[in-house]
Amino acid sequence: MPQSFPDETITVTNMMSCMMNRISAAKAVHLLIGCLLLSPGGAAAGDILTVKRLNPDLAHELVMTAVQTCRALGYQVTSVVVGRDGAELALLRDINASRFTIQIAREKANAVILSGIASGAFRDNRRDIQQEMNHVDGVLVLQGGLPIEAAGSLLGAIGVSGAPGGEKDEACAQKALDAVEERLEFAE
Repeated sequence: MPQSFPDETITVTNMMSCMMNRISAAKAVHLLIGCLLLSPGGAAAGDILTVKRLNPDLAHELVMTAVQTCRALGYQVTSVVVGRDGAELALLRDINASRFTIQIAREKANAVILSGIASGAFRDNRRDIQQEMNHVDGVLVLQGGLPIEAAGSLLGAIGVSGAPGGEKDEACAQKALDAVEERLEFAE
């Protein structure tokens, strides 16, 4: 004989207690999971994402290595590391680097976040829109910004400014990435 409910809102718990008399516990669990996933407040697959982020200690190591590399070559530079969202994680300006190199390095890194590729490659691939992109607040499409990637994920970007030419800025950024390559390669 089926159970009846008083004139109150039928809840999942009430439904489950009624059905437990008729079906196995395993079937009830499957039914409960299905109800939760279909209910307005239930989390469905894909609602929550796991995102990899760059550790600030590693960001600091990257800017330090880039600045030291350029200094050894006789260049006074600024290096900036931004996270995957473009937020600054680390910045280091060498003693005689112009204060304007801070903005330029940051905006080169942001160009990488925007495009997902090295800022110089973005410039070369999209010369048709380079001038327009340079008007986007916080983005500068010049050589000297490189992606920081691990296990197929873009974690952030490093930008360097102050050497006499973007190719020299990029070389210092690349040396910094090379110094931590193995750690990034095996990151989970």
